[in-house]
Amino acid sequence: MLLQLLDYLGVAVFAVTGGIVATRKQLDFIAFLFFATLTGIGGGTLRDLLLGVPVFWVENEGYLVVCLIVCVFLWFFAHWIERLSKPLRWADAIGISAYSVMGAAKAMSVGDTVLVAVLMGVTTATFGGILRDTIAREPPSIVKSEIYVSAAFTGAGSFVVLALMGAPEILAALVAASLALLLRGGAILRGWTLPGYRDSSIN
Repeated sequence: MLLQLLDYLGVAVFAVTGGIVATRKQLDFIAFLFFATLTGIGGGTLRDLLLGVPVFWVENEGYLVVCLIVCVFLWFFAHWIERLSKPLRWADAIGISAYSVMGAAKAMSVGDTVLVAVLMGVTTATFGGILRDTIAREPPSIVKSEIYVSAAFTGAGSFVVLALMGAPEILAALVAASLALLLRGGAILRGWTLPGYRDSSIN
């Protein structure tokens, strides 16, 4: 049940991020709906295609309904959301936290290896944002110096480790999602980064 809620949450908040960008681009409602939905389901779609399982929103159109509800809400109230501090980045952070866990859990549920499960968690958590930024012609968050992919990796990795240790699924999901949100939140609030590559041959 918790993983299902995390899946809906991931779709909803990524749709919110797509919707926020769409409002800033002043798109019409149909383009707005397409943009937000693509962002919301993009990561999960790639995950399911790579895993060779039925695509989640084809089997359950409730996910598309979630995107529609988000779009209608933002169409009328986006100006309120924009008054919040860094709404796009915080919604993205919540989406990463939820989807990193859900992606890893789904891979494990179909019997994939630990490494594949972690990779699916990271892919699910980041691909929707990459699509959003690429289509909007914005610099993708994945290439910025602050912690982004590392947060998704932490969420997916910690869920897999806890699951292998026999932790209850609910506990593993909550702990893993919280760790991912903590890292991404620290990057948003404090500018946390990891050391980047430096060519030692250049003085």
